Amino acid sequence: MSGAGEQPAPPGDLIERVRAAGLLAPGRPVLVLLSGGRDSVCLLDVAVRIAGAPHVRALHCNYGLRAEAGADEAHCAALCERLGVALTVHRPGAPVGNLQAWARDERYGAARRVAPEGDIAAGHTASDQAETVLYRLAASPGRRALLGMGEREGRLIRPLLGVSRAETAAHCEARGLPWREDASNAGGDFARGRVRHDLLPALRAIHPAAEANVLRTLELLRDEAEVLDAAVDAALASAGDPPHRDALRALPRPLRRLVLQRLADRAADPGRAPAIGHRTAEVLALTEGGALDVGAGLRAEIRDGALRFGASRGPAAPHPRRPAS
Repeated sequence: MSGAGEQPAPPGDLIERVRAAGLLAPGRPVLVLLSGGRDSVCLLDVAVRIAGAPHVRALHCNYGLRAEAGADEAHCAALCERLGVALTVHRPGAPVGNLQAWARDERYGAARRVAPEGDIAAGHTASDQAETVLYRLAASPGRRALLGMGEREGRLIRPLLGVSRAETAAHCEARGLPWREDASNAGGDFARGRVRHDLLPALRAIHPAAEANVLRTLELLRDEAEVLDAAVDAALASAGDPPHRDALRALPRPLRRLVLQRLADRAADPGRAPAIGHRTAEVLALTEGGALDVGAGLRAEIRDGALRFGASRGPAAPHPRRPAS
């Protein structure tokens, strides 16, 4: 169960860093997503030590897809009993569609039912952050790919986002907390696994600080995003509510992309908006009554001269558009 790579900070320092971030606080209720792996085990223990056991609950999803699933559930039950935490186990039905998307939807859907209010904590670490940025950069265009995961996205919090995977292992070892290993994470069956086991080692071979440089670049881009967000706010304020298509077309091209992405983000479920920057010209070419499906169940429409995003229902045709300019 030992960590590899960088030297981990002492466990006490990890707790103080998480406490200082303010996502977990004494007496503040939180539901921890508990897989039984080292990161979620570390998160549960840290949540108990900061918030207090009576204010912490755990959710374990037993998808029943691995031979070890029953042992994982039993491990989570024993851990929660040891830490004095109430545990809910969710056992979904058969998978539908993309396996990872289905599992994510089941996990967060169950979390919202178990905890209709308060924060939901996931055990994503700085190591996951670097992998996420590299994966998104390869899989989708646009600046959002380089912004990574936020410490807070609505009710979802990530208290360990400034902590490495080696540090969570060191914390668990120091506290005598065993964890479960998911064999599927060690292979290349999924894209994330290939990033972890193939891409990141290749980048470290080019430069030993490759992972740290990715995270530092992310930090700088998040700072700069505040400036861009202010520009988007100003553009939306002047374009009307809902924004008029002609006002949007008059914006500088980069600002158009950012504004349309903001509108799509607002209309979609949290974290599920498609990247639509590359479709800006198509969307703004729509004429009155035109509609265009832009992905992830989202549709752009022009009604009364204004651009609206909403759920895709039924056929989007006809698709009247302006002539290309």
